[in-house]
Amino acid sequence: MDDDIRSRRPGPGEYAEPYAGYVGEVPEGPILVGLEEEGARSLSFYGALDDARTRQRYAPGKWTVREVLAHVTDSERVFAYRALRIARGDATPLAGFDQEVWMRHLDADERSFPEMVEEWSHVRAATLLLFRGFQAKAWERRGVASGFEVSVRALAWIATGHELHHRRILVERYGLSPTG
Repeated sequence: MDDDIRSRRPGPGEYAEPYAGYVGEVPEGPILVGLEEEGARSLSFYGALDDARTRQRYAPGKWTVREVLAHVTDSERVFAYRALRIARGDATPLAGFDQEVWMRHLDADERSFPEMVEEWSHVRAATLLLFRGFQAKAWERRGVASGFEVSVRALAWIATGHELHHRRILVERYGLSPTG
C-alpha cells in the first residue's frame, strides 16, 4: 500500500469540523504507527492508575475516569465500525450515537478497572489490525456518518485523536500524571 496515504493528515473535506480537534491531536507521521504507539502509551497510563483514582471526577456531574475509559472504548468501536462499512463500499448513511444515553447504561463504576483496561487493549489492537488490512483504495473511500461525509483515512486519525483528547483531559482536569 502507498505509505503516503497513511502518513498524510486528512484534509478538512474528509471529516466534519467537530472532528478537527481530534485530527489535530495526532502527531505527524504514519497513522498506523500513531495508533500503535498511542495505544501503548494509553495502556501504560490507564494501567498505572489505582482504584481510587479511577473513581475520581474533576467536578460534580462529570464522568469518572472509569466512565471516560468506557466512553473511549465504545467510541473506538464506533469509529472502527464506520471505517469497516465505508471501506467495504457500503454507502448506507451511518447514524450517530448519543454518548450521554450510552453513559447512563454502561455501569463503568461497577466493573473491574483492570478488565476495562484489558478490554481497551483488545479494542485498540482490533482497530489497528482492521486499518492495517485496508488497501489504498479503501483508505480513500468516503461515506456518511452522523450526517457528515468522512473518509476511512480520517476515521483512523479521528479514532487516534479521540483517545488522545480524553487522555489529555484526564491529565489537565483530573490531575492525573501521564506516567500514572
